Amino acid sequence: MNRVPMTTEGADALRAELENLKKVERPAVVQAIAEAREHGDLKENAEYHAAREKQGFIEGRIQEIEGKLSLAQVIDVKAIEPSGKVIFGTTVTIIHMDNDEEVTYKIVGDDEANVKNQKISVNSPIARALIGKEIGDIVVVNTPSGAVEYEIDEVKHI
Repeated sequence: MNRVPMTTEGADALRAELENLKKVERPAVVQAIAEAREHGDLKENAEYHAAREKQGFIEGRIQEIEGKLSLAQVIDVKAIEPSGKVIFGTTVTIIHMDNDEEVTYKIVGDDEANVKNQKISVNSPIARALIGKEIGDIVVVNTPSGAVEYEIDEVKHI
């Protein structure tokens, strides 16, 4: 199976969520199911059905996280010698060539991507265009509205 790149922060967040699901959420839903069973007839017991549904979601999420972690190739960008090049895990500031708008992104794994938090997937068109480039390079990103040019202004290994 193919390994999936993930930052140490992303792996830590998944491990924390997994631990919470296993040690807090799972026991709570088991308790809720037990309490709902005490109320009698399970066919018409909404609390029981809601708890069983929640249990299904929790167990599914646990399996999903365990699967992701088993395929993860955790990369600690802080342990990599800074080269000035854009690589997985770096934070890069780019300037839109047409309107001088500046934006900063951290290049992360697919599961960690969140544009609202300035984290983009290594597989996104912008990240693919940036990987391997250096400060001062001009990159062209093909978007649905046409090609857009950006200049790389800053690269940080944080």
